[in-house]
Amino acid sequence: MGSAAARALARSGHEVTLLEQFRVGHDRGSSHGRSRIFRLAYPELEYVRLAEEALRGWRELEVETGTKVLELNGLLELVVDPARSSRDVLEAAGADFELLSAGEVRRRWPIALPEGWTALLQPEAGIVRADLAQRAFLDSALAHGAQLREETRVDSLDDLDAEVVVVTAGAWVRRLLPAVPVRPTRETLPYFRREGAALPSIGQLDPETRGHVQYSLHDPRYGLKSGIHHAGGEIDPDEPGEPDPCLVEQIAGWVARRHPDADPEPVAAETCLYTNTADERFILERRGRVVIGSACSGHGFKFAPATGRRLADLATG
Repeated sequence: MGSAAARALARSGHEVTLLEQFRVGHDRGSSHGRSRIFRLAYPELEYVRLAEEALRGWRELEVETGTKVLELNGLLELVVDPARSSRDVLEAAGADFELLSAGEVRRRWPIALPEGWTALLQPEAGIVRADLAQRAFLDSALAHGAQLREETRVDSLDDLDAEVVVVTAGAWVRRLLPAVPVRPTRETLPYFRREGAALPSIGQLDPETRGHVQYSLHDPRYGLKSGIHHAGGEIDPDEPGEPDPCLVEQIAGWVARRHPDADPEPVAAETCLYTNTADERFILERRGRVVIGSACSGHGFKFAPATGRRLADLATG
């Protein structure tokens, strides 16, 4: 989010300094790794529209930097009741989708879905290459005159001599702005070896909230990445942490049931920090000279081009 905002500001001719407390590409926060889900399918129309805007932004970034950051192999929403899928919202948005039975899913992909379940296929979905995307944002910002200062930790916003400060500190946001109502958690993400063509991303939905619970997506190195949305406990982001072995076991069991062509024994696992609001919505607002771009509640990466523009607008408005 910080690199996207810096790019948007620098491209508009503003003097920008980007501060990073570690080194670019570190694995302590929320933006590392090789892939994140991209999807239009959401139960709220505003998120569908934001994702459509972000899709245009990703394509623009690809053209500008010559870096392919999107791999769109589709998304399957797995539900028992199709009325609890994103069907109605996608229809209202005019977005493409298709409803498939469990048998139709099995005929098209090596994905096991219980009989009686339905899958909503949305084609404009797949993954964002997270590491490449972050670097592309940064390279564009630097090419337009932004300055980067790594290994520069900020302990107080009062120490920054800037007309406007955009805070995209993720799980560290409460260090700088204690009143921001967020809860940082450490999530566990195991990887599984799978050969063959990339599969659609999968989101198994909660029948009540209609949000993703279990999910999987293509990983360019091992083949498959999987996780449970919002399963981690609250943490201090300055304290190191390891993947939760109980969650790794639970996720591996789900992978064994849904992905029969994948090795259910994890080959690697990592952690990712979520910075959560109570309703999983984003905080994008300005308070005096401070613009807040946190939190994204574990589902914000896909929106980065659109979010970056909004933060830049808040900073200059």
